Amino acid sequence: MFRNILVANRGEIAVRVIRACKELGVRTVAVYSEADADSMHVQLADEAICIGPGPSSGSYLKAETIMSAADIANVDAIHPGYGFLSENPRFAQICESCGVKFIGPSAEVISIMGDKNRARATATKFGVPVTPGSEGIVKDEAEAARLAEKIGYPVMIKASAGGGGRGMRPALNRASLKSGFHAARAEAEACFGSGDVYIEKLIENPHHIEFQVVADRHGNVIQLGERDCSMQRRNQKIIEETPSPLLTDKLRKEMAEASVTLTREIGYENCGTIEYLVDDDGNFYFMEMNTRIQVEHPITEEVRGCDLIKEQIRIAAGMPLSDHVVKSEPRGHAIECRINAEDPYNNFAPSPGKIQLYYPSGGRGVRVDTHVYSGYEVPPYYDSMIAKLIVTGANRDIAIARMTRALNEFLISGIKTTIPFQSSIMQHAAFKTGKYNIRWVEEYLAAQPDPPVPGALEA
Repeated sequence: MFRNILVANRGEIAVRVIRACKELGVRTVAVYSEADADSMHVQLADEAICIGPGPSSGSYLKAETIMSAADIANVDAIHPGYGFLSENPRFAQICESCGVKFIGPSAEVISIMGDKNRARATATKFGVPVTPGSEGIVKDEAEAARLAEKIGYPVMIKASAGGGGRGMRPALNRASLKSGFHAARAEAEACFGSGDVYIEKLIENPHHIEFQVVADRHGNVIQLGERDCSMQRRNQKIIEETPSPLLTDKLRKEMAEASVTLTREIGYENCGTIEYLVDDDGNFYFMEMNTRIQVEHPITEEVRGCDLIKEQIRIAAGMPLSDHVVKSEPRGHAIECRINAEDPYNNFAPSPGKIQLYYPSGGRGVRVDTHVYSGYEVPPYYDSMIAKLIVTGANRDIAIARMTRALNEFLISGIKTTIPFQSSIMQHAAFKTGKYNIRWVEEYLAAQPDPPVPGALEA
């Protein structure tokens, strides 16, 4: 086991990793920006090193600065969390060249699966279904138009190096293809440093289903079931659950087998997620692989009775998969709400500022992962998520009732949050019956004659 791990991240995931390390008896080093000096992960770590100003471009995305901190602290390994440098093959390569273990897959695998076009080709090679689309990077608008006509509208233009909903534009016809192509390229260049895009058939009103995979260097590869991430707005997840209310046992088995096959064939090591789009007819299509821990990993932990962060660290240290993880069986139903510092009734506008009162919900089957507290100043530089509320119940109905209760107990004042909006979703028939897809939130909001008000979804 490692002696000293640097956590190259911030927020709730940094806290989550530090707590797992403490339970493993591993010393931790936090890095932080000037804006995060008072954040909880700084207070919980055994050592903390400031790495730059508030904007992530000058701190959490500076690989060389983070490696300097790793050298100063004499760490054995670096846990990248999610976001920032977690799927950056160059950072993984730098860690390797410096003799510091990167807690994740190899730089080569990150590079292959991080390029969406190469990932599609790899999935196809090993028999995993993909949506019809271009065989490579689309060079210009004219080629995009030819491909779109061949594939058939609607199509989706996607950044090859993209993620998190960035660099994606739907095209319903030739006119929207022109504007969408250039917009996707511009956003991809700005966000990822590469304007390369590809085109694939747009699956209308799909469901977003992902499978958690875990693999070690000893040849053990397992899947820990699916998570339904279809409740989204602007391609950003707001609620996740497991198991999915959509999947039949037959479809679940097919997708699980495809996920394990792909993970094994690419020589993957550590935790990862295979993501799919599923249509109403039960057809599933590979979308991408996230070569890191996911934001929504806690719901899998709760129904499987395992700790995926500890498992990441153990795998990176060369240990085989834990026996209790390999033999785990799903129990009950879990739901996660991402609590964001946003105003859901003002087009989800960011709401940074000082939290006057923070009182998390609790009780049986309730878990809160967070880095904030009363008096904490939410900075304007980062993702708006400030907490994750996770509930577990014996079945889906119990979990929904428990989440409703927990959301109504959760008190945060001084800033706006998504809590009232998510509470309303819990009461809507579409969610209660599991009949929702990735377009549901936006279509519902667009259908309202006036801006929605708290409680509007309950109708």
